[in-house]
This record gives sequence, structure tokens and C-alpha cells, in this order.
Amino acid sequence: MSPSAAGAVRRAQPDDAEAIGRLLHDFNTEYDEPTSGPAKIAERIRMLLGEGRDMVLLAGAGPDGLAVLRFRPTLCSAGLECYLAELYVVPARRGQGLGRALMTAAIELARREGAEYMDLGTSEDDTAARALYESLGFTNREGGPDGPLTFHYEREL
Repeated sequence: MSPSAAGAVRRAQPDDAEAIGRLLHDFNTEYDEPTSGPAKIAERIRMLLGEGRDMVLLAGAGPDGLAVLRFRPTLCSAGLECYLAELYVVPARRGQGLGRALMTAAIELARREGAEYMDLGTSEDDTAARALYESLGFTNREGGPDGPLTFHYEREL
């Protein structure tokens, strides 16, 4: 399904915070991750969107999916790094092209904002997400297909 058939993708505004909070809460709940609840997430998102370094793309009428992008300056050049913090599509809309539409729009937005690259993390068992990312040119190999596997680590502080 083409991105236009999947649903229009648009950049979220601060008044979309409640919808974003609901989607992120549902995402965390679905994958058994901690959540502070839709209202608290919305409050935080509203602040982050207002600061301008974080952007959210929404897709579908519900909205039914989102991509959360975080931008920061790079250490070695004048460009930006773009981190795809979250990509989520509600279960009823999966397999209809919404994730691809969001990712295509996210890549285009990151380029327009001056990002030199985009990185993301996903779990080994999320084969659908990995297939999507790989089909869009993302690699889990440092230095190409013959390089070593790369890993994304995190730790609570």
C-alpha cells in the first residue's frame, strides 16, 4: 500500500499532545514497559515539542501511528544526529503501510532539518520492525553487511 493510501502523515503540534500521550501509553502497555500514563506523557510531550528539538509525526485519522524524532548536534560536523525514539502503529492498522509512511516521512523530515544520519534501536524479536528498517536502508552492521553486529545499550540512572 502506498504512503498516501495508508493515511496522511503530518507533523504534530503541541495541541496534539493528548493523542500522542495516549499512543505512547498504549505502546508501553502493549510491550509491558513502564508508563506514567497518558496525561503525564502528554504534559512532557507538550514541553518537548515547544522546545523544538523533538518532533513527532502522526499518521491516520485516529491518529493511528506516530514517529518520535529527537535531534542533537553531532560532535564531528556541523550537522545533526536524528534518533528515532519511538515508532508505533496501533495493532488494528498494522500491515497497511502506516509504519512505512511514517518512516519515509521521518527520513525526509530529518534530511530537511539537517540531520546527517538517523539511528534507532529495536529488539531482536521484532522482526516486522527490523524488516521495515532494513527495507529502508538501515543496517545493524557496522561498516556494511560484512561488519560486526552493533548493539544499543541502555541503563537506568
